[in-house]
Amino acid sequence: MSISKDARFQHPVAISQVMVNFAARHGVDAATCLLGTGMAEAQLRDADALVTREQEMRLIENLIQALPHTPALGFELGLRYNVATFGIWGFALRTSRNVREAIQHALRYLPLSTAYCRLAVFCDQHEYGMSADPSDIPPHLRQFLLERDMATAIKLFDELALSGLRVLRLEFQDRAPAHADRIEALSGIAPRYGCARNAIVLRREDAELALPMYDGHLVRLLEAQCRAQLERRQIGGIANQVRQLLLGSAGLVAPLEEVASQLGLAARSLRRRLAEEGSSFRDLVEQEREQLARQLLENTDMKLDEIAIQLGYADTASFTRAFRRWLGQSPSEYRKAAER
Repeated sequence: MSISKDARFQHPVAISQVMVNFAARHGVDAATCLLGTGMAEAQLRDADALVTREQEMRLIENLIQALPHTPALGFELGLRYNVATFGIWGFALRTSRNVREAIQHALRYLPLSTAYCRLAVFCDQHEYGMSADPSDIPPHLRQFLLERDMATAIKLFDELALSGLRVLRLEFQDRAPAHADRIEALSGIAPRYGCARNAIVLRREDAELALPMYDGHLVRLLEAQCRAQLERRQIGGIANQVRQLLLGSAGLVAPLEEVASQLGLAARSLRRRLAEEGSSFRDLVEQEREQLARQLLENTDMKLDEIAIQLGYADTASFTRAFRRWLGQSPSEYRKAAER
């Protein structure tokens, strides 16, 4: 079972509040953290406020730039989150039957959390664990968010079992970073590097231990509330987000890589996500160009060469060929027919 971070969903502002408070402890003010995010300090105090993935990503970039020499910055931040940070989602984990069930609930409603990695469960006769794949995350944020997600999971495991759960291993794929000792000091676990996966590994028998706050009735009620929150926080599919950028800040001439970056995705992740919705970046650009071309031909007196430039074509001939492909006639013929 695996789930990736979904940019269609907004996050509660409490997640950003934890980052701003964390920065303050390191001497970084809120204004620096919020620079360019579109968030105001007053918004951080609004319990019902939601922020987009793009806003959260910018805050993370500001935090990294403000504290470039703080070792294991992402891991230390991850340990600042707790079950209460996540509201209904965290409460649903706390009232689960055992850690295994809590993880299943966590993955089912993952967009309500702060995780950015693709998470998956694995188990065998002796071990049970959760792996984290950060490949969907832009490279300059990958290590920070991987370590943050891993540390958050460790903190949640610790809280769920009231400190009665011991992590067997903490595994990382890459070579040991310069701050490996700091991760061990923060977590009390000596990480292993050069492994086949990034993972937190538990003993299987520990994953089956009953959690002290289990309440089957509450679990069912909280699951219904988690589903309702997912619906409230959804801001449209990835194709709709791409359309908004093409018609807004990015423009129709923007390459896929630029649009992916604005969405906080790697280019190949955006291609895959669009394919999952039965679309492609090229198709979306073509559709928006056709729609805009028809509007300009019907409702303005713009010359064809001006329309071509507006749509991102190098010349009128390229625009005319594309228009014939869309509608089987030239732009001039379409305009005359529209006038009639």
